[in-house]
Amino acid sequence: MTILLSTLNARYAHASLGLRYLLANMGELQAQTALMEFVIGAKTTEVVERLLARQPRIVGFGVYIWNVEETAKVVAMLKRVAPEVTVVLGGPEVSYETDKQEIVRLADYTVTGWGDVSFPKLCGEILHGPKPLMKVHAGVQPPMADIALPYSLYSNEDIAHRTLYVEASRGCPFKCEFCLSSLDKTAWPFDLDTFLAEMEGLYQRGARLFKFVDRTFNLNVKTSQRIMQFFLDKLAAHPDDPVYAHFELVPDHLPEGLKATIAQFPPGALQFEIGIQSFNPEVQSLVSRRQDNVKAADNIRWLHEYSHAHLHVDLIAGLPGEDVASFARGFDKLVELGPHEIQFGILKRLRGTPIIRHTEPFGMVFDPYPPYTVLATDRIDFATMQRLVRFARYWDLVANSGRFAHTVNTLLGDAPFANFMAFSDWMYTRLDATHRIALDRLAKLVQEWLQLQGMGEDAAKALLASDYAGKVDKSTDKQKPGAAAPERQVRHLAA
Repeated sequence: MTILLSTLNARYAHASLGLRYLLANMGELQAQTALMEFVIGAKTTEVVERLLARQPRIVGFGVYIWNVEETAKVVAMLKRVAPEVTVVLGGPEVSYETDKQEIVRLADYTVTGWGDVSFPKLCGEILHGPKPLMKVHAGVQPPMADIALPYSLYSNEDIAHRTLYVEASRGCPFKCEFCLSSLDKTAWPFDLDTFLAEMEGLYQRGARLFKFVDRTFNLNVKTSQRIMQFFLDKLAAHPDDPVYAHFELVPDHLPEGLKATIAQFPPGALQFEIGIQSFNPEVQSLVSRRQDNVKAADNIRWLHEYSHAHLHVDLIAGLPGEDVASFARGFDKLVELGPHEIQFGILKRLRGTPIIRHTEPFGMVFDPYPPYTVLATDRIDFATMQRLVRFARYWDLVANSGRFAHTVNTLLGDAPFANFMAFSDWMYTRLDATHRIALDRLAKLVQEWLQLQGMGEDAAKALLASDYAGKVDKSTDKQKPGAAAPERQVRHLAA
């Protein structure tokens, strides 16, 4: 095989959309090109051995924040044992600050930004000449109509076992400084009829899980409604074989017509990822985030009360200008709005993002290693930031997991952030760990905490027994195999 396209995905269930775009646009080189995907954690020697078994002349790696360290080891070993193989890098992690990265030094070439037409062109020059002189090549952004769509390249195994990533548009018009999309000038749509025809092709092949990666799915409401109607038609025609769709919504843009469409979806068929990040107007202004907080809150409340959509809402701790008290107020407000999941994230300094302009004025200290998490700011010291990191982990285990659906309301009480922080601090004193915690152990600790807070033992046991977590060690109470299938599917989409 002449050209291999490879990456290390975060999980097997993730199928690389970027690599499939490259393969779809290889032109006359497509017949000589193949995909080889791996998962982070794989042994470097085994990855290199499998790549070289295909006898490639060129290996192109998709590099992301979650795989850059392991990919660098693969590239280093590959160049040692097979220096004749040309290594080309691409992806968001190597599209900025290329002169500061060891992985770029190790590789032969790097394509920054859009690679759809630039990577095939570079491969042609490597194979047939003239040999490229520059190490770093700025990707050219072609007209959207010139980009071949990749969806036919999802294999039958992908369709059966993996989340299918799709996009009706690229880019983002907003300028949130913590996000790489802030560097885009606008959002560029694909031709909608062509896109929907591709979705029809996936559906006919058996695809039922569709995760849209569009940053601003509901920016053009007419387009949003047409896409949603596509899925509503499938649900109406085959209610016994439902589709599941995930969209990222702009929180303060939900006109009545779109609400009416959303309200038609049955339970378990629709998930929204909604980025709030902060409810503090001063912080929003500092990071150039335009958001009407009143409208955003009203829309989340409406979605909770009048739709069946599963709501996954994001908050970021560690933003410049935000202290713990401000973050806590935003967290409590979001809990009151009732989303199914609150994704409590810690700020990361993504390469190329404008957030770095706040480093000195706000005393921001970032981990020098991926994922470049903020370690401290002038408002949150290192020790407190670590408490927030643990809070986020325990929150995922207890609240976002859905295993303590009834118990978590009691845990939170009338001061959600303060009460869960107290629980988190106590948990860490008991466990000295945040990972590899067995569910039955976790349930017992939750019960113990409730009793320490004054709840009687019988009442605490009864409350836990009302949740899945309280049944985990009772074989007679196991859930029926299919009972939670829609919920599991929706959670899979959030991965």
